[in-house]
Amino acid sequence: MTERLDPAACGDRLARLPCWRVTGDPLGLNRHFLFTDFVEAFGFMTQVSLLAERANHHPQWSNLYNRVDITLTTHDAGGLSDRDFALAAEIDEAATRCAPPAPWGPAGATP
Repeated sequence: MTERLDPAACGDRLARLPCWRVTGDPLGLNRHFLFTDFVEAFGFMTQVSLLAERANHHPQWSNLYNRVDITLTTHDAGGLSDRDFALAAEIDEAATRCAPPAPWGPAGATP
């Protein structure tokens, strides 16, 4: 079983991922991405799916045209673990290989 991080450890790791936010229900890391069109968004999701499969750690996500919303959580730990922060960093790197993503507001907000 993966160990759940305490709030202080989460804060330290979150400082290195400035575009990600801690969310609740379930406790997780969340980031919104905005691309120029559907093809770029889908290409990004394809890259993330390969990263997630390699890590055996799969995101909760949604896609609406050029928007991708990703939440990472470790269910067997009951919250955030090192696995979430490691995958978030890899996702950020994948995003820079696509079109430059623009973070957007809370879930449901429009740019």
